[in-house]
Formats: sequence, C-alpha cells, structure tokens
Amino acid sequence: MTEPARILVVGGGYVGMYTALRLQRQLRAELRAGAAEIVVVTPEPYMTYQPFLPEAAAGSISPRHVVVPLRRVLDRCRIVIGEVRSVDHAKRTASLATLATAEEGTGTVDLTYDELVIAPGSVSRTLPVPGLLDHGIGFKTVEEAIGLRNHVIEQMDIASSTRDPGLRDAALTFVFVGGGYAGVEALAELEDMARYTARYYHNIKPEDLRWVLVEASDRILPEVGEEMGRYAIRELRGRNVDVRLETRLESCEDRVAVLSDGTRLPTRTVVWTAGVRPAPVLAATDLPRNERGRLRCTAQLAVVGAAHAWAAGDAAAVPDVTAEEPGAECAPNAQHAVRQAKVLAENIAASLRGRPLKEYAHAYAGSVASLGLHKGVAHVYGRKLKGYPAWLMHRAYHLSRVPTFNRKARVLAEWTLSGLFKREIVSLGSLEHPRAEFELAAAPPPDPGHKPSS
Repeated sequence: MTEPARILVVGGGYVGMYTALRLQRQLRAELRAGAAEIVVVTPEPYMTYQPFLPEAAAGSISPRHVVVPLRRVLDRCRIVIGEVRSVDHAKRTASLATLATAEEGTGTVDLTYDELVIAPGSVSRTLPVPGLLDHGIGFKTVEEAIGLRNHVIEQMDIASSTRDPGLRDAALTFVFVGGGYAGVEALAELEDMARYTARYYHNIKPEDLRWVLVEASDRILPEVGEEMGRYAIRELRGRNVDVRLETRLESCEDRVAVLSDGTRLPTRTVVWTAGVRPAPVLAATDLPRNERGRLRCTAQLAVVGAAHAWAAGDAAAVPDVTAEEPGAECAPNAQHAVRQAKVLAENIAASLRGRPLKEYAHAYAGSVASLGLHKGVAHVYGRKLKGYPAWLMHRAYHLSRVPTFNRKARVLAEWTLSGLFKREIVSLGSLEHPRAEFELAAAPPPDPGHKPSS
C-alpha cells in the first residue's frame, strides 16, 4: 500500500479554513479511498471572523458567534491544535509544538508532508513605543475584543466611584492608535456603546468621555476612498471624537499617552491597531520572501521556486494580474484571502491530478466600514454610500461572507433581537480570572491570635 498524499495546511484563519474546506470537497474521492490526507495545524480550534469583532466588543453579537468551530466545518480533515515552529521544505518536514508536547515536555515533533499550504495570517505590527508592552491593548482576537469591552465598562465604574478628578479623567479617556478598519470600527462601536451606557451612571455624562483617534498618515479608512474618508472624519468629530491626523504615539509610560504633536493625555486605555505584519513562522522557513517578509508567490498561488509549496492571504505576495501598473500585488485583506483560498484549493487538486493550474484574478470590488449603530461608509463598484444605507450594506455584505448557514442564522437572530431590546451593559471582567474567587475561598483563614510585629 502506498502512503496517502498528505496536504499540510498551516493556519486555521480565512485562507487555512477556506482552503481546507474547498479541498475536502475537491478531493472527496481521494479522501474516501485513503489516497489523500488533509492536516490543519492551528493554534485555536476555530476561525475568527474578524470583521465582526467591533460588534462583539459593543455587545451586538455574542462572542461565540464570531468564531467558526473548525472540527465541525472540516469534518474530513485532521485538526491539530498547535503551532508550526519551523519548516524545512527541502526535506518536506514541519516542526510542530502541540498541547501534548507542552505537557510531555518533549519539545517539538516533526510532521512530513507532500503539499504545503502556508496560511498563518498576520500578527500586530508593533513599534518600540515606551510603555506599549505594559499598557497597550490589541484588537485582533475575540478575546481582545471582549476584554476591551469589559475594560471600557470597568473604567466607567472606576470614574463613577472615585473622588480623584485626575483618576476620573484618565479612566474616561480612550486612545486608539491606527486609522484603518480595526481602529476606526472598534472606536466607533465602543463609543456608541459607552455613550449609551452612560445613561445608567448618575454622575457620568456622554460628554465626560474623551475618545482620541491617532493616525500617522493624513487620512483614515483609505480603502473607502478619500471622499468617504473625509466624511468618516466629520462623522466622528461630530460625536466629539478627537481625530489626530499626521500624529504618532511617542510614549504611553506611566499611563500617559504622549503624542508627536506634544499633547499629553493621562489615560488608562491605549488600543493599538496600527497595522499588521506577516506571522513570525515565515522567517523560520527555507521559502523565499520579499522585503516585507511575505512569501513570493506566482499568480497560481505557488511559492516561487518551491515546488509543492503554496500560500495566500496575509502571508503571500501575490501578483495582481488585474492591475494596470506592472509589479502590483494583491492587498493583504479578507476580500482577496477568501477568493484566493478557492483558487488555491482547486490548483492543489489539479496539481495532484496532473491538470493545468489557473491564475488568481479578482478586481477589487470596494470596501464597507461601520461607524457605529446605523452609521457607516461604503465605496463599492464605484458607488459611494454613507450613513444608514452604508451601514446596512456593511451588515448585508458581512452576513453573506461569514461561513456556514448556522452562523448566518445566529448572527441575524442576534441583530434582530438587539434591535428589539436594549443593549447589554454588563462587564464580565471576572472571566479573565475565572479561578480568583475559588482561590480566595480556598486560602487558609487568617489566624485570629496572630499579632503583627511592631
């Protein structure tokens, strides 16, 4: 008996999940006959639909409906929860660290493969800003989104109960760094939520809250175009959001955000959304990368000069064959990633069957962005929308893109219920320390006869 052709998929995000999903359909006969095997290695057992993170942070969507369970969707794949630490493609070997190897203390294990799909996504692009490591909050995972929601409400609780005006002002000042999708949508949704929540505090008014958006370039939301970007700025400033363009965060030590224009903002909240960079595992491979650290790929989504290696999404520098200017590459966004995954899976199946490959070609359709409840901007197929129509298009587009009918139905039901009932304004910060109460209860009681030494 011959060994089955093993397809190793590194990553369970957009590209990883959609590629594996398409592969298990394309290779149905081979999987049934044992001639092929699909192995997906991912740190988490779910795919996060990141465009819904701002709404999850604002409480419009339950956190569990922002994620898609991989074992349910990829029922004909082998799911390994772990991380690929390095890849030796010359030997067709990947080194894995799994939950089991961590418990056993055995280090990494090697996994051989025949076809390799590199789709680890990206990580936050941080800068050496003093204090950022200690005080910064990211916004790429569902855990960070819910943690930020809890944090904002907890700051309002602190401000409501303190007698220190300095502490109150710092608690009610929220600084977001980065004017892209993540930063603008997160700020807009949370500002909406906090303004609504303020009505339930006897001593906090919406105008007491200070929201600051810091962007190093001269515009925000560049994907929706210059005109819609200017509208978004006017909309945010109309809600008393302090938008600082051509400004950088210089420091956030000692809970003081220092901006490049000299402004000092005492704050207990600094949210960092200033771009992303390729996952570190790419540097631990023998595959060719470009100056930005992304894998050099052909229009067929094959890694240049590396047979049987494939990549797409944030990890891949894919030529844009629809662009007019030579040398252009596809933007590392979800719109391209989902469509690239389809072509990638079909090309892998074609390669295994000895058939010709096809090129990835997709003209950018446009972008939509939410600016809070019933507010948004959109630039789609040349048409520009703003306000309620853009917000409605934003919801319709992402509802159509979130995987599985199960998730679509649940998200739609939650949107319907949130329109009929009031917002939830509860902080569940204790979820981040679930054993704290038990540890307190299990601690030995203090000795009543013990007297502190003088």
